Amino acid sequence: MGLTEQKPKHMEQLSDKNGIISALAFDQRGALKRLMAKYQSEEPTVSQIEALKVLVAEELTPYASSMLLDPEYGLPATKVLDDNAGLLLAYEKTGYDTSSTKRLPDCLDIWSAKRIKEEGADAVKFLLYYDVDSSDEVNEEKEAYIERIGSECVAEDIPFFLEILSYDEKIADSSGIEYAKIKPRKVIEAMKVFSNPRFNIDVLKVEVPVNMDYVEGFAQGETAYNKATAAAYFREQDQATLLPYIFLSAGVPAQLFQETLVFAKEAGAKFNGVLCGRATWAGSVKEYVEKGEAGARQWLRTIGFQNIDELNKILQKTATSWKER
Repeated sequence: MGLTEQKPKHMEQLSDKNGIISALAFDQRGALKRLMAKYQSEEPTVSQIEALKVLVAEELTPYASSMLLDPEYGLPATKVLDDNAGLLLAYEKTGYDTSSTKRLPDCLDIWSAKRIKEEGADAVKFLLYYDVDSSDEVNEEKEAYIERIGSECVAEDIPFFLEILSYDEKIADSSGIEYAKIKPRKVIEAMKVFSNPRFNIDVLKVEVPVNMDYVEGFAQGETAYNKATAAAYFREQDQATLLPYIFLSAGVPAQLFQETLVFAKEAGAKFNGVLCGRATWAGSVKEYVEKGEAGARQWLRTIGFQNIDELNKILQKTATSWKER
């Protein structure tokens, strides 16, 4: 991390007093529309999406060190964050072109690192799909794209959080055991690539290196790794970068995500926090659609609060300060 005068101030705002990033992620757009559509027949509206993001920000940012939002639907929510919460804004378009396996990156058309900073953000977040085994041409194009964003963030003196989602161009089902067996190498090697200083990345937002649904003791059926092997992958991931890194929840249930963090700590991983989304707030969507604002607030003040409170308690026992890295 290139620590300029401004970056530590932004990082302090994004983390708690112990230097741990306990960030709430709600930059979902396409995924949120699909989730809302499960509970209503009509297409989710812009006002619905904006209102739900505002509700989550109002109710949960008093308990989060920061919140990740998107400029497309999340700007109203940026105005109601708790005074102590930092703000990250997403720079990428949602989803990817399903007609190709390349999953090339694409920035939001009318946004830039400068504009994101002008909205009061403490960091720029960009999501990249990356297959370490893709062609050199495809990966070089992706790497050049990240270099551009990194240079923008240097120019604006704002932290750059890169979210890496690993995949395999030849395996469609990333949740199956076939991909689970190769996931550790995909995740770890991608982290090594983007730890190169040329990208000017300050924090990596990454997946855990294994699919916990296939870890001995966590799996309901067949396994891809025993506990010792899974723990070794967490240690290898920790050693793959000198940058601060935080875990994404990948939509897994809150309880499993919390158990995963404990497993990571026991394995020896010195991660620096989380950017946790659906594992915290997903249940509020059904309440909001079916019962309106009052129903959503009730859920957020009870189950939502419980989710984030339990996560925070676990982070204090498992995560380490970004300053140590």
